[in-house]
Amino acid sequence: MELSLPDRAFAGYIFDCDGTLADTMPAHFQAWTRAMKELGGTYPEELFYEWGGKPTTVIVEQLNARYGTNLDPMETSRIKEGYFLELIPQVRPIEAVVAILRRVHGTVPVAVASGGHREVVLKTLDALGLTGYFDAVVGMEDVAHGKPAPDPFLEAARRMGVPPGDCLVFEDSPTGIEAARAAGMEWVFVPSTRG
Repeated sequence: MELSLPDRAFAGYIFDCDGTLADTMPAHFQAWTRAMKELGGTYPEELFYEWGGKPTTVIVEQLNARYGTNLDPMETSRIKEGYFLELIPQVRPIEAVVAILRRVHGTVPVAVASGGHREVVLKTLDALGLTGYFDAVVGMEDVAHGKPAPDPFLEAARRMGVPPGDCLVFEDSPTGIEAARAAGMEWVFVPSTRG
């Protein structure tokens, strides 16, 4: 995987987790599929990748609106995340992104800003051996509005002590790119690992 990086130095780096540092998207889709089968909902694969980066409860609300279902967002989120936690051991790093993380670690502040639950993000980072690389980890619980709002990236910048315009974001989803733009940050698109 070849990533196109801006030709300038940055004072801080912010990484999304799912689909950016960690090749978790297949496991997340598998967990969503199991949850939907159990609860009687639907979440097509193309929509899953389009909505990547959104908080789980927001996804459930949008699925309810789109398909006329009445799934409880908190309960659906709990069930889906439980299935995902079972699959974490099979998650692998996205090496091209992790190589950049290792290169900048210790030279400037580094953060994770995810639309996922903090517990799940931390367990994913731990499974990949990356926990000690970050000065800040921002999960959905840490902000009022998730991606595509800029809040997760702005909170990560605040915690790192770096002005938003001096941060570079690594993202794999349209939702995340929209959030980075709204935060006034430059970004690097990480292409899907789907074959």
